[in-house]
Amino acid sequence: MLFYNVKTVEETIDIIKSHVQPISEVITLPIGGASGYILAEDIVSKENVPAFARSTVDGYAVHSKDTFGSSESMPSFLTLTNEIKMGEEVTTPLGDGEAMYIPTGGMIPPGCDSIIMIEHCEDIDGLLNTYKEVAPGENIISVGEDVKENEILLKKGTKLRSQELGILGSVGHANVQVYRKVIVGYLSSGDEIMPYDTEQLQVGQVRDINQLTISTLTKEAGADLVNGGIVPDDYESFFAKAKELYNQVDLLVMSGGSSVGTKDYTTDVIAALGEPGVLVNGVSVKPGKPTIFGMANQKPVLGLPGHPASAVIIYKLFGERLIHLLNGSTEHELPNAVEANLSQNLPSSPGRSDYIRVQLKNENNQWWAYPVLGKSGLISTLVESDGMVEIPSEKEGIRQGEVVSVYLFR
Repeated sequence: MLFYNVKTVEETIDIIKSHVQPISEVITLPIGGASGYILAEDIVSKENVPAFARSTVDGYAVHSKDTFGSSESMPSFLTLTNEIKMGEEVTTPLGDGEAMYIPTGGMIPPGCDSIIMIEHCEDIDGLLNTYKEVAPGENIISVGEDVKENEILLKKGTKLRSQELGILGSVGHANVQVYRKVIVGYLSSGDEIMPYDTEQLQVGQVRDINQLTISTLTKEAGADLVNGGIVPDDYESFFAKAKELYNQVDLLVMSGGSSVGTKDYTTDVIAALGEPGVLVNGVSVKPGKPTIFGMANQKPVLGLPGHPASAVIIYKLFGERLIHLLNGSTEHELPNAVEANLSQNLPSSPGRSDYIRVQLKNENNQWWAYPVLGKSGLISTLVESDGMVEIPSEKEGIRQGEVVSVYLFR
């Protein structure tokens, strides 16, 4: 296999986006079991939240004008008339010069426009001394202030996290339609590759690190993984296993057979799986140049470099994006970035995107990114790293002290 017409990272992403469509299978789940899934529908609220105005603090329901001018040295005096209980409807209106005790979450009585916190007043035998003035609306959540009836609560393509599930529960939405989870098939190739749990290696053998790292990244991205194991450097064996796996999954990922060499069969296998075949045969990126992407009968296939650090970075760049596209997620960019100052100059070659592993350190309340330099075959550089910094293809490097975005390794 020879590299030809090598694509930039941006070109590769555009090709991926133009060919990959979300899986169409939709399932219905109770919200208690929908964490991590992607919404396949817009959710419209059928009610207001809260349905009644309520207090955000323990205190006293008052007319704000009755507290104007209140201070420690000159309090205002209000008459306590009632105590509001949790879960009870309040129908008695609040008169001028009156106050009612109210707990956090209690219903606001008619006529009340603010709540004074309990620590800013004193009850002396039914006479409430207020030592601070409150503004209209203070410490009150109005009807529909959190969620309004008939508004779009969550949009199709939203990933359901704890907060999304919470807001669904707040409006009584018990079940949701979601895309089923993407199934990723992973296959390692190489005569020298042994299972990672092999206790004693023979000379020339290496353990399959990528199977562990890629499967973990797949699950973190919200997909399920089918492990196809390891195949030798033999085309017939490679194709037979790839075809078997291809029939079970939404995305096929192969590692180890994408570098330049006489025994590298990834491009041939992708071509044999279906049309249109290989679309990207090499990416101008460091590390990870021997990256392959193709489509086989509308199903994406990604060929990763065999070196562990390269495989992880390429999978985060392209593999996670493929999963997001397949599961209908609107989140296609690298997540969880923090800003940091670069600790040293980093040169780069124009026309190639470089991804540098970095370690984050907080010094004098500022984040600094320290490059963790090393060859792409060293898994230890990833262990020492908190994330990676991109040097875009149009730049010749980044200067020391420049603020950069660090894309975090979860």
